[in-house]
Amino acid sequence: MASTVKHREAVQEAWSLVGRLFWQMRPRMLSVAGELGLTPPQMFALRALDPERPVPMRELAVELHCDSSNVTGLVDGLEAQGLVERRPAEHDRRVRMLVVTERGAQVRRRINEVVEEVPPALESLSAEDQRALRDILRRALP
Repeated sequence: MASTVKHREAVQEAWSLVGRLFWQMRPRMLSVAGELGLTPPQMFALRALDPERPVPMRELAVELHCDSSNVTGLVDGLEAQGLVERRPAEHDRRVRMLVVTERGAQVRRRINEVVEEVPPALESLSAEDQRALRDILRRALP
């Protein structure tokens, strides 16, 4: 029983530390969103879209775990900045497909550069610790 409690405490602490590491990136993400003229939700929406694959607006809502009505406002903002376009679907003209524009793809690449930037705390780990962390996270993810 005691080892189960200690295991539970260890995994809770690990999860808390992952969350803290994530939140350390928040100021940088907010700064980049502002630099690009985006709200954080618009930034996440653009990042969720694949420039090579148009998707229906409802699919973006599912990806963002929000209601379709919320996506309309996000897309309005992205479209106003020329980052995405709404186009009728070939199979059903009532369905609106989201297409990332060339400018949108460029902005998305910038967002991804920032998101994929390794936090200094991880950079400072030894190569062995970095590989161990990577391997553990690979096993934890589906």
